[in-house]
Amino acid sequence: MQINYKTQGTCATSISFELEDGKLHNISFTGGCNGNLKAISKLCEGRPAEEVAEILAGNTCGFKSTSCADQFSKAILSAVNEA
Repeated sequence: MQINYKTQGTCATSISFELEDGKLHNISFTGGCNGNLKAISKLCEGRPAEEVAEILAGNTCGFKSTSCADQFSKAILSAVNEA
């Protein structure tokens, strides 16, 4: 299943990824801190979606109440609940 998630409150404006058999693939962020988001994408590739969501949930960025990682967690949980 292909997911395109519009983020809220972050420099990255959207996240796209595939969810297959409960695992994450082809993760891509639009905008945001390029190097850090590429690293997150590589670290999460092929990992169980719910495990990644649990690890990233609640992560903040500076003074913001969310982060790109936290938004990715929300996107994953939304996709898992739809599947």
